[in-house]
Amino acid sequence: MQFVGAGIAVFTGVGSGIGEGMAAAKAVEAVGRQPEASGKITVTMIIGQAVAETTGLYGLIIAIMCMSK
Repeated sequence: MQFVGAGIAVFTGVGSGIGEGMAAAKAVEAVGRQPEASGKITVTMIIGQAVAETTGLYGLIIAIMCMSK
């Protein structure tokens, strides 16, 4: 049963990856529309992606904890 839990926990990386890809796509689109604001857009995108990545990392940690029991 622990392997099922670990497998489900790993799927958080899928959601995290999709969210980060969508954020990057919107940031590239925004820079294309307003190149003069590229610095602010890039900083905001990086902060948002760092927050989104935490869900993937939490899922990885939970999966490792499930596998070690």
